[in-house]
Amino acid sequence: MPLIEFTDKGLYCRQGDFYIDPWKPVDKAIITHAHSDHARPGNKHYLCHHFTKPLLQLRLGDNSYQTVDWKETVTMNGVNISLYPAGHIIGSAQVRVAYKDEVWVVSGDYKTAYDGISTAFEAVKCNAFITESTFGLPIYKWKKQQEIFDHMKAWILENHAAKKTSVFMAYSLGKAQRILQPLAETGLPIFAHGAVFNVHETLVNSGWQLPLVTRVTPETPKEAMQGNIIIAPSSAEGSPWMKKFSPSATGICSGWMQVRGNVRRKNADAGFALSDHADWEGLLSAVKATGATKVYATHGFQSAFSRFLNENGIEAAEVKTAYGNDEEETTTEESIVEPHINPAP
Repeated sequence: MPLIEFTDKGLYCRQGDFYIDPWKPVDKAIITHAHSDHARPGNKHYLCHHFTKPLLQLRLGDNSYQTVDWKETVTMNGVNISLYPAGHIIGSAQVRVAYKDEVWVVSGDYKTAYDGISTAFEAVKCNAFITESTFGLPIYKWKKQQEIFDHMKAWILENHAAKKTSVFMAYSLGKAQRILQPLAETGLPIFAHGAVFNVHETLVNSGWQLPLVTRVTPETPKEAMQGNIIIAPSSAEGSPWMKKFSPSATGICSGWMQVRGNVRRKNADAGFALSDHADWEGLLSAVKATGATKVYATHGFQSAFSRFLNENGIEAAEVKTAYGNDEEETTTEESIVEPHINPAP
């Protein structure tokens, strides 16, 4: 019997009697991070990293929460559980599950490049690795973060000179905080949609040092925002709320912007291929660093990614899960056809 099973409720450890990021209500849930596809309501008890708790409280309300620090061990029925940094967003964790001589790691969502705000990803040695594969195709190769930030700042200043407001569409938890510092370096005021501001306020109240952000309200004068910076979630795209910033230019921050044509499809003025998920090389390097003899690829291009691993001597299988419905992951995946990937020479 495998240490972690794939069930209709989620990833289940029978020996420890707990689930990891369950998508149906259970008694004991270990949560990798606070995005809605991984942290769902209805569980009796939640275990997460200290940084994640206030975000869960914001999104799920008061519940029975237990928090741990990085690499701190909790034991359930003889199974040792510890959390390691995933580098995806603030508080995001990989879950290490160890019983006797067997070690499994559930990656949750992760990226291997340090973003300056999330705790940097740390590969964990294991026998079996359950990995996301959101961008599991070779076409996804991210540019250096600073290069993207420089592009964003230049775009803002160009818009400001033309008296246009720069509106960034960015996921309210993760991407919005990641882009704050480079946006603040322009010296222009930053305003935020309520969904973005609520997360910002929660993090500031939890002790995080973030640049000043002002919430957009019905009373906010249009002239105060004109030519400056707005951060909004993709749910605001095309809504009447956006009209108050005209004339404006819209920039989408998403890994899907790597694919030519997606900026046009989204009717955006600019696309910034900034992702909180690992690119192709990041996924491969993470898998190799674990030393795992069996890899399970979930949400994303799991078929292509697992096939490539098998063709290159790493036993792998694809697994269907209920993850992958956050704003970035549902943008334009359907527009991409999985190619055959040639084995490495």
